[in-house]
Amino acid sequence: MTPVPQPHPHTQPPSASNPGLDSPPHDHDLSEMRLYSLNILHLSSGKATSLVCANDLSTFSFYQRGGVAEFMSFFAGTVAERTPAGQRQSIQEKSYVFHVYNRGGAENLVGVLISDEEYPVRPAFSLLAKALDDFSTAVPQTSYSNPGAISFPQAQTYVAKYQDPKQADSIMKVQQELDETKIVLHKTIEAVLERGEKLDDLVDRSNNLSMQSKAFYKTAKKQNSCCVIA
Repeated sequence: MTPVPQPHPHTQPPSASNPGLDSPPHDHDLSEMRLYSLNILHLSSGKATSLVCANDLSTFSFYQRGGVAEFMSFFAGTVAERTPAGQRQSIQEKSYVFHVYNRGGAENLVGVLISDEEYPVRPAFSLLAKALDDFSTAVPQTSYSNPGAISFPQAQTYVAKYQDPKQADSIMKVQQELDETKIVLHKTIEAVLERGEKLDDLVDRSNNLSMQSKAFYKTAKKQNSCCVIA
């Protein structure tokens, strides 16, 4: 159970027992799909540092957005650190999906795209590949040690433009064919944790979550609250 405030009920995508993540975009109602966050992180000695984070949290109330942004950033780092170099994986947690691409190589860049369960897999990874390519071209590796000085406004543009997955899927025309069979699928974040790791402990130890967010996490979990990723 992963506590994060829900979007407004009028705008929250419907949950489905079989989201069909690898279905073509035209099989879904595009107006119901959401991209919430695009993150580019740098891995060093197994630890992820956020270099760029672009969010669209307009479906959450104003008062929820700060906490939601904190948790999404926390989860992005968590899954980035647990995705082997060269691997793509999609981790579904209730009605949210964390698409992760660890490109590996000398740059050690990882892209994490957070969407609802309706957003299809192929466009998600097409967008991640494009974002990582564009970022590595625009931002020198010497800047990775000073994330606050990095400017990459394209990330926010991507989150807005590619709310329509057909836009992202068009990237495939100029990219190498993506083999979806090589994408590892997980049903929960806990599935990617190492043996003996617990999400509760990771939340407690996180320096990127405020005390208020940690308290909310514990309260929501105890109450089996509706304010969870669901």
